[in-house]
Formats: sequence, C-alpha cells, structure tokens
Amino acid sequence: MKILAIGANGIIGRAVTNVLSNQHEVVAVGHSQGELTVDIEDITSIQALFEKVGQVDAIISMAGNGGMGSIAEMPSSGYATVLNNKLMGQVNIVRVGMEYLNEGGSITLTSGQASNYPIQGTAAIAIGVAGINAFVGVAALEFEQGKRINAVSPSFVKETLEQWGADSSAGIPADDVAGFYQQSVEGTETGKVYNAVLANN
Repeated sequence: MKILAIGANGIIGRAVTNVLSNQHEVVAVGHSQGELTVDIEDITSIQALFEKVGQVDAIISMAGNGGMGSIAEMPSSGYATVLNNKLMGQVNIVRVGMEYLNEGGSITLTSGQASNYPIQGTAAIAIGVAGINAFVGVAALEFEQGKRINAVSPSFVKETLEQWGADSSAGIPADDVAGFYQQSVEGTETGKVYNAVLANN
C-alpha cells in the first residue's frame, strides 16, 4: 500500500511510520521539516500536498495542536487553535484527501482521551477530540467505493510524559499506539474509534 502519513515527525508519527514501513510504502509528511510539509490549518496547503503526492491507498493524520489551560484562563486563541488545527485541520484532510483515496482505501485520524477521561485544564482539547470522534462516525456513513475512515484515540504517551519530566508509568508506549494505527489501516473496520490506552486502564 501507498500510505500518506501526516504528522510523521512527532513521537507517535515516527513510531507509526516505522511499523508501517516494514510492509508498505510510507510517504512521510511533516509540518515544517522534511521533504514534504503541510500546514493543516490552510486548506490550500493540503490541496497542494495531495496534488504533489497523487493517489494513495491510505491516509493517516497524526497532526493537530492544542493547548492546556483552565476555562477561566484559556484565551480565545487557545480554543481557536484546537478548532482550526486539531479539528478542522483533520476534517479538511478528509475533505480533500477522500478524492485522492483509491477504492477500498482508508483514512485514520487522531483524537485523544480528553473527552473520555476529563482532566482539569483540557476543556479546549476535549472539544476537539470529541468532534473528531463524532465526525468519523458520520463520515463513515457517507464514504463510498469501499473507502473507510476511523480514528485512533491515544491516552498520554509514555515518551511524551518522559519529555515533560512527568511520571510516565501510566503512559502507553508509542510503539503500542502505532499498533492501533496499523489495525485501522490493514483491517476492515470503519467508523471506529480505537482507544489506545494501557491494557489495564
């Protein structure tokens, strides 16, 4: 399969690219680094990317920014980042990318666990991830030609927590998260949200 991996330079992105490259052709895309880049907040940038890459068998989005902060302290710009980047950025990847997706191909987006397990300071992010999950469920009903769409919803990633200097014991390793993306790409499910959490959670 020819797989377009957007957000390939992050911790999850590198793990996903590594596991899928063993059996597939992976076209890695970053935000500002690498041979191919895209600004997912700019639909013309997304269109230019797909025009350059052409038809693909799978699209994976591991992109999307969002800040943490209390409802009282989060500025409007913080909410705008989540809505314009995490949510609409990925929605626009689908809107453009579905025309470049081969018959029987799949799209996998990335949401998160903020709406499943509320934590103070994550209200803005929770809006974005819940929106992605809802969008995937509806979009799956509208896809034709055997095309599929799913989302992977990771909890805190072990390597990210380690970067932050936080306790990483409750984090899921990036390689384990990558396995859920692989299931989405290589499986037959559509409209599914894969909850990428530790097995004992």
